[in-house]
Amino acid sequence: MRLKLVGYSLNMASPTPGNFIRKRRLRSSEPMRRLVRETHLEPSQLVLPLFIVPGEGIRKPISSMPGNAQLSVDELVKECETVYSLGLGGVILFGVPDDKDDKASGAYADDGITQQAVRAVKKATPNLLVMTDVCNCEYTSHGHCGKVVQTRNGEYDVDNDSTLDWLAKTAVSHAKAGADMVAPSDMMDGRIAAIRRELDHHGYTNTPVFAYAAKFASVFYGPFREAAESTPQFGDRRSYQMDPANGREALHQMQINLDEGADLLMVKPALPYLDLIRQARNRFDVPIGAYQVSGEFAMIMAAAQNGWIDQERAMFESLTSIRRAGAGIILTYFSKDVARALA
Repeated sequence: MRLKLVGYSLNMASPTPGNFIRKRRLRSSEPMRRLVRETHLEPSQLVLPLFIVPGEGIRKPISSMPGNAQLSVDELVKECETVYSLGLGGVILFGVPDDKDDKASGAYADDGITQQAVRAVKKATPNLLVMTDVCNCEYTSHGHCGKVVQTRNGEYDVDNDSTLDWLAKTAVSHAKAGADMVAPSDMMDGRIAAIRRELDHHGYTNTPVFAYAAKFASVFYGPFREAAESTPQFGDRRSYQMDPANGREALHQMQINLDEGADLLMVKPALPYLDLIRQARNRFDVPIGAYQVSGEFAMIMAAAQNGWIDQERAMFESLTSIRRAGAGIILTYFSKDVARALA
């Protein structure tokens, strides 16, 4: 039996060397592999999440996220100078205030910790792109992402519509402080429209909105909640974050965010949802981002510290898979490590 295959004649009865399609020719050395590599990581594609706390001279390590720390504003400025020198795409800031209340008032205060941080960073490194997380969980005494109300049956729930005002005020206050981009992560319905309307009303028509469009109720946020001190004091967030089983709903959610005025879309977490990153890239003609969240980072670090995997190779393999799936922007705690390794 003889087969014609891509210009090759293969005698299945007696194959001889030279008749095979030899894909290994292009894998023979690192220079060869580098030459034909399809997917590339660049520092400019990476955004480093940072956590800011009140005080001075503070660099408090986060136990579940080796190499990361809560930073006071002065230490944050130093960190951002390093980030800028490495050529990273930017930073995203998460404020962690000392005082919290049931109205998340620190989130939208003109002198709030995030607002202070933005002003200081933009003064020190004006050309570094600064994003801000727009949410309430770090600022509420109960740890939920919005206003908590008691329902008719005596249970507690997050009230969607009254939370929108908090979010819009927070986004405007961040833009006023100098943020280049705001990134709402709360998953309230209608929040993109509310934020876009208020930004435009206050003259910030050029401030982009990077929507956490498909943010799932994931187990992989655990270390972040230590870093941001945002663990819910009761219940969980499954009534507003997405069910991990729902892919079609995620795409619909992304379309809604675009219709309301989002400029960029984010999928969070990244590795468990590579299929949705790819579908979003195929469907939507806007920048697609993904957040390699704290649990994804912590798993790699824990396995590497136990000697089970090579940390650098796991870092690159995981991030390359996110890029290959279609994310043009990746929020990752590995950002500095990648930039240094590539250099």
